[in-house]
Amino acid sequence: MTNANQRQEQTLGHTHLEDIIAMVIGTTLIAMGLNLYKDAGLLSGGLAGVAFILHYALKVPLGLSFFLLNIPFYLLAIKRMGIAFTLKTFSAVTLLSLMTTLIPMTVTIGWVHPAHASINGGILLGIGTLVLFRHRTSLGGIGIAVLYLQNKFGWRAGNIQMLADSSIVLCALLFIEPSRVMWSVLSAITLNLILSINHREGRYQGE
Repeated sequence: MTNANQRQEQTLGHTHLEDIIAMVIGTTLIAMGLNLYKDAGLLSGGLAGVAFILHYALKVPLGLSFFLLNIPFYLLAIKRMGIAFTLKTFSAVTLLSLMTTLIPMTVTIGWVHPAHASINGGILLGIGTLVLFRHRTSLGGIGIAVLYLQNKFGWRAGNIQMLADSSIVLCALLFIEPSRVMWSVLSAITLNLILSINHREGRYQGE
């Protein structure tokens, strides 16, 4: 490979329009997956899992609670990741909150088996998250706090994330059936399997 080709690959990236389109596609897929979870009485990990608990326990709208819960983490994002990343994250969270609210108004599911919601919801979340990752966008939340604690204190990010998700699952047992929690664990495995197979830094051009 020539030096010119190497420089071209290094500078190859996404346009702002491509980022916007990808953000809409990614958040729509994730919102569809989250609504499958909600219809089946499941939950996800991370801050969305906390939003699910508030929805099941207090009937707080899922999209609204997810948006409000993310607000404190933007300060951390500005400090650790910069304003550009924070603005993209804020936009993605806002879009996801909007999509999560709008989709039930246009699609009604009378009944969904937890297995279907778990696997296919996990697939939708995995693909949607993958789209966002490819465009340097995240959904903020606990992931930002995890990176901050890792950089500040040297704690391993994986261990912190596991502790946070385990705590969310334990809290969920107070409000939903244990079987639903187990299906939720399967959905998390499905999601992370998609990410682990398809998202590796440097493998794809345009990242």
